[in-house]
Amino acid sequence: MPGTTLPFAPHYVPAAPTKEDLDWADLAIVDISKARTPEGRAALASQVRDAMRTVGFLYVINHGMTQSQTERIFDIGDVLFTQVSEEEKMQHEAKIADQGSKIGYKPRQLWTIDNGVRDQHEQYALHRTIFGGQAHPKAIHPFLPELRAFSEHNHYNVLHPVLQMLALGMELPEDSFVKLHTFDAIGDTHARFIKYHARTEEEELKTKNVWLKGHTDTGSVTILWSQPVSALQIMSPDGKWRWVRHIDNALVVNVGDTMEMLSGGFYKGTIHRVIQPPADQRGVARLGAYYFAMTDDDVRLVPFSESPVLKRVRVVRKIEDKNAPTMVEWRKGRVMAYGLKETKRKDDVLEEQIVNGIVVKHYN
Repeated sequence: MPGTTLPFAPHYVPAAPTKEDLDWADLAIVDISKARTPEGRAALASQVRDAMRTVGFLYVINHGMTQSQTERIFDIGDVLFTQVSEEEKMQHEAKIADQGSKIGYKPRQLWTIDNGVRDQHEQYALHRTIFGGQAHPKAIHPFLPELRAFSEHNHYNVLHPVLQMLALGMELPEDSFVKLHTFDAIGDTHARFIKYHARTEEEELKTKNVWLKGHTDTGSVTILWSQPVSALQIMSPDGKWRWVRHIDNALVVNVGDTMEMLSGGFYKGTIHRVIQPPADQRGVARLGAYYFAMTDDDVRLVPFSESPVLKRVRVVRKIEDKNAPTMVEWRKGRVMAYGLKETKRKDDVLEEQIVNGIVVKHYN
């Protein structure tokens, strides 16, 4: 991270972790400090492979940033929502509906959740280059060097080792997926801060406490910086929703639809959702820090059929190779559809949309 003399940011104090006895998901914990050598990555690859083929989520620890450095990132993230006026936020609004890009601010109440209730969370997404042409609100200009360092840390120290181990799990050369995630290429990989705000009791009743519908992620790998307000749930292999427990200075990592397509279904994007926090954390804001990875825009999302593993197991495609979208087509289609276009309700739980010829499922 940048030098020791840092610009002032108000300290963000999150809520205390819940004391409720929740049904927690049992997730593997990967010590990524051991992945700094080829031998270390080879040793960890089976653990990462098995986690991403079963539960679809895992924890990463010892990633190279201290607890105080992580707290500093949350301090900066909160500046985006507390030190920027609503007027200035709208000057940097993301072109979600018309261009399919999340870079910039997403305001509250943009998306429909259920029964006419709209979301109550705001986001700010920063293109990973930070200085690559995106205009930022003035309040975060002093922090841009730190945000660039944060972006690079996610990309090179977390994303790349995870991609290498996913490739090894498919018996591919370990740089197979890394080559598709070039930091300076044209693409939409980005850091993002999301702040959820409490809702009314009426809104909770109408949505059955769901804040963000069950979904799989659009990209290849998502990195979530663990924070103490419990609200994230994943659908476990037995079909039950389970909570993701907070671990100080850990990362929660999952794969999305892009990796599922590249791996021929070997790795599966796991359905997850955000719901109302437990009773002892209600009424407080929930601030999250993330890194959403996608391949370079020109990558066509077809399976790595040369994988020896795929020659032994059945390849599962979402769409025929000849019709498969590129990353730019897939990400824009998903972004322009979510929460903005009609879904077709299949039953009391499942809703569907068609994006680029692929069925996208939402779970309520």
